[in-house]
Amino acid sequence: MDEQAAEGTGAASASNCVVTQRWVDRTAVVGVSGVVDMLTSPQLETAIDTALGQQPTAVVIDFTDVEFLASAGMGVLVAAHDKAGDDVTISVVADGPATSRPLKLVGIADIVRLYPNLDEALAARDT
Repeated sequence: MDEQAAEGTGAASASNCVVTQRWVDRTAVVGVSGVVDMLTSPQLETAIDTALGQQPTAVVIDFTDVEFLASAGMGVLVAAHDKAGDDVTISVVADGPATSRPLKLVGIADIVRLYPNLDEALAARDT
């Protein structure tokens, strides 16, 4: 019985992911909240692919409201970096143990630019 409750809780948490997109000039800001895991990472990938299809100069993925970031979500970031090529800057807003720590530990912070807040990420695109 405890096992079923745990599974139910996990499934409810896994479905708790909201991905939004907005634009600041030619920069796409993909906002994410909730849990980014193997069940929800396709939402993130679709949003990033959609943004890249509109030829931005930069894409900022904002993980400020992410509670849990699994390896599947990190894989999406690496794929986005590869798809973007040299013409589009990919950066991530992540601060705290649920997001920035895993990105640094796995080495993704060496591939994409990492910022503690959205304002710094947007300011950095102009430099």
